[in-house]
Amino acid sequence: MIVEIDNVEYFFGKNKILSGIYIKGETGTVTGILGKNGCGKTSLLKILFGNLSPKSKNIRIDGKHQKKALFSTCLIAYLPQHSLIPKNLTTSRIFNLFKVSWIDFVAEFDTFSLYEKTKINKLSSGEIRVIETYLILKSRKKIILLDEPFSFISPIHIEKIKNIINTQKKESVIIITDHYYNDILEISDTLFFFKNGYSKPIDSKEDLKNEGYI
Repeated sequence: MIVEIDNVEYFFGKNKILSGIYIKGETGTVTGILGKNGCGKTSLLKILFGNLSPKSKNIRIDGKHQKKALFSTCLIAYLPQHSLIPKNLTTSRIFNLFKVSWIDFVAEFDTFSLYEKTKINKLSSGEIRVIETYLILKSRKKIILLDEPFSFISPIHIEKIKNIINTQKKESVIIITDHYYNDILEISDTLFFFKNGYSKPIDSKEDLKNEGYI
């Protein structure tokens, strides 16, 4: 599957946030997005998902223009920056709702084995983020959008999440953004940099230095 988005024009108030964006993601690769705060990374993911309406957009799947919001097609899963899962439910209940195996999860993240009957609100923000990211990656969707999946997560868990991403990309289009640019550089097969409303292909850390990002 190939997912493309361009011809995006999005304003926040009177400020034009996106105007010259082209992003392409395809099964078998990870597409990374980097840029400073306020450059439109999150807005772009929301536009792709379908819960943010810009002035204009053109989203294509395998070359076919998509008129319906992608979230209504059952093709896509989206990890937003804000917390995704209800805090008053136990971890086992959450995994049942998402139809994801708790046994497989704790085999990968063994330190969570004590939390099977624990309510989400008793976990740390980093532990919650690990669970949320894992659930989205294991959602069996053809398109996966990840907005800052590494936030608050310990380095050892980041490495495990990256390994899961590398496995899952064989079945899904994965588009990811995060401020941990070294991890995005490592995990991404294709990388775009957002600046002044436009996107630009990036090949190396040196390109990011030239853009004034690092």
